[in-house]
Amino acid sequence: MKLLRKLISPLVDKNTNPNFLVFVDKVEDFFAKLLTLAMLGVILFAIIDLGVTLAKELLLVSKLGNFSAGLLRIFGLFLNILIALEITQNITSYLSSHIIQIEMVIVTSLIAIARKIIILDLGKITDSQLLALAAAIIALSICYWLVRRTNAKYPPHKGH
Repeated sequence: MKLLRKLISPLVDKNTNPNFLVFVDKVEDFFAKLLTLAMLGVILFAIIDLGVTLAKELLLVSKLGNFSAGLLRIFGLFLNILIALEITQNITSYLSSHIIQIEMVIVTSLIAIARKIIILDLGKITDSQLLALAAAIIALSICYWLVRRTNAKYPPHKGH
């Protein structure tokens, strides 16, 4: 019973809040670093996949005039890497400032939707899916505009 009290008392004692917040901050940093390393691994494998795909398309599969058949797949792979890089940038930005930069998150989302549009097969998408995609684009665009406008109006203070 004494051990249980010893474990629980720091959680309910207001005097231990600063120490607890330092602990939580260290745990967040640790996991953000793990996520960054994981994303770097994802990026490495995505680049290898892109290289293999390019080599196959250029050297093995592609006949003159038939390269465009695999072009959408190649564009999708490029954009996957770009999205992974943006996510990594979001994480490392959080590590440096401990602030989630909403503008970066919105830009990453817009890139993901752009990727979806570029590789979209209109024959396999329903009208409601297309409307949902359009609504997402409009919503993200409005959010981006509002955030940019707010950031321009209220720039961050130096030293904070």
